[in-house]
Amino acid sequence: MTWGRADQAVKVGPRSAIVLGLASLAGLMMFVWPLLVRVEPQSMQHGPDAPFIFIGILPILIVVVLAELSEGGMDSKALAMLGVLSAVNAALRPLGAGTAGIETVFFMLVLAGRVFGAGFGFVLGCTSLFASALLTAGVGPWLPFQMLCSAWIGMGAGLLPRRVTGKAEIAMLVGYGIFVAYVFGFLMNLWFWPFITNAEVPYHEGHISYVPGDSVWENLHRFAVFTLLTSTAGWDTGRAITNTVAILVIGPAVLATLRRASRKASYGTLPTFDIR
Repeated sequence: MTWGRADQAVKVGPRSAIVLGLASLAGLMMFVWPLLVRVEPQSMQHGPDAPFIFIGILPILIVVVLAELSEGGMDSKALAMLGVLSAVNAALRPLGAGTAGIETVFFMLVLAGRVFGAGFGFVLGCTSLFASALLTAGVGPWLPFQMLCSAWIGMGAGLLPRRVTGKAEIAMLVGYGIFVAYVFGFLMNLWFWPFITNAEVPYHEGHISYVPGDSVWENLHRFAVFTLLTSTAGWDTGRAITNTVAILVIGPAVLATLRRASRKASYGTLPTFDIR
């Protein structure tokens, strides 16, 4: 008797991998382009261009889903699971609402991306943040950047080594949850920082704002100081603690539930077997 595999991740085919790579590269440029060209700080931040970025993200999602469907990696059952998990994440986010860095949405992205794979995690990150923004009235120029960061979190979880199991897997996911908590804060600071003028913080001499015309490294140094002094010890650490506690406490049970749902979606309610 040959039983189904314990982890039925949605496979990413060549076309999907190319689309995900291009989408990630374009998304990264959304964050770093002010460092590569001379930009005059503005009070509007990304307000004027955010709607166009948002419009650009939606076709990418559609292409990823269609590519997965065409290659047999994502069927109707996987799409149904995507809808369910997006709704769950949208309902979880208001529980923390980002207060003191308490974000209850990211641990589920990590666990779902781990089970269902990188392509599924990428799409889930986008749809979860979009749905939660509608639910919490959080639609604004920051939303496209939140969607991309969350997509990367889900995708990265799907790219973690799959042979790691048991307690080692939980430890790996905890470490990843801590890492992405700080990366999320870093990137979400980067989207608006170049457009702040004369930024100063207590107990630090000199401004830590973007300086048009300065080298990339000088501006990155100012940005690193800005991030350390404004979010790392507070919001980002709170997010890391939330991810750690959630993955340690309910991570094993959630992983087992998602994997059971994955097996049923792949094989039906009964295990497959082969009589020899």
